[in-house]
Amino acid sequence: MTGHAPDRGLGNGRRAGSTASRETHRPATEPSPRPDPAAVRAALATVRDPELDEPVTDLGFVAEIRVEGGEVSIRLRLPTYFCAPNFAYLMVADAYDVVSALPGVERVAVRLEDHFAASEINAGVAAGQGFAAAFPALADGELAQVRRVFLRKAFLAATERVCAGVLRDGLSPDALAGLRLGDVLPSPDLDRLRRRRAELGLPDDPDARLLVDTDGRPLHRDEAAAHLRFARVTRVGVDANTALCRTLITTRYAPPGPRTGRTTRQVGGPA
Repeated sequence: MTGHAPDRGLGNGRRAGSTASRETHRPATEPSPRPDPAAVRAALATVRDPELDEPVTDLGFVAEIRVEGGEVSIRLRLPTYFCAPNFAYLMVADAYDVVSALPGVERVAVRLEDHFAASEINAGVAAGQGFAAAFPALADGELAQVRRVFLRKAFLAATERVCAGVLRDGLSPDALAGLRLGDVLPSPDLDRLRRRRAELGLPDDPDARLLVDTDGRPLHRDEAAAHLRFARVTRVGVDANTALCRTLITTRYAPPGPRTGRTTRQVGGPA
């Protein structure tokens, strides 16, 4: 999402419409800072695809950021027309929430495009209905549990990446059971692991055991190898899906002629 709150995107206060939007009224005497596209993009970088555990900005899902005074408009797109609507709903709702929280933002409009359920998702997020109300004939409930399932997968994949680096240094899998987070050299993979653990409510301090299950139980030496095999399968699946989605969105939205590598348009700036 940097992480997703358990119920983010399912809150209240949104008005009905085809895009998610909100107005914020401030006292006349209060200074009115204005957001800029860089600040909006930084906020969107905290929104993750729940299945891929990657920022929507890095995945190319943000098609346009437009800032005009205190009004922000965002266009989102996905790799295929049939991407899962529950994941799409979470990303649209999360984008709305993080941009709405920026100083100086008075109105936010988030629009998902080129998706079979775009109208339902956009209207549902705008109205603050929640996923079940947006899809009354299809949804079994809200998405907190779905979010947590994929957060656990992200935690397992992050664990495997960190442990793979440690194993390359010569340790055996069962020796990992005795390590603590503070025993591992700093790295972006370790930072990601600690963030995912914190989001799950698992200990992430230097004294916390490196190998724990998804409930936070420290694993014994004889459990380490099996746990790492499962974590590796999870990580390979996440990485494969991520690579596929990157390829699909690049192909779907490739501009005619030579590719420039730029897929997001930003408009506007401080008023």
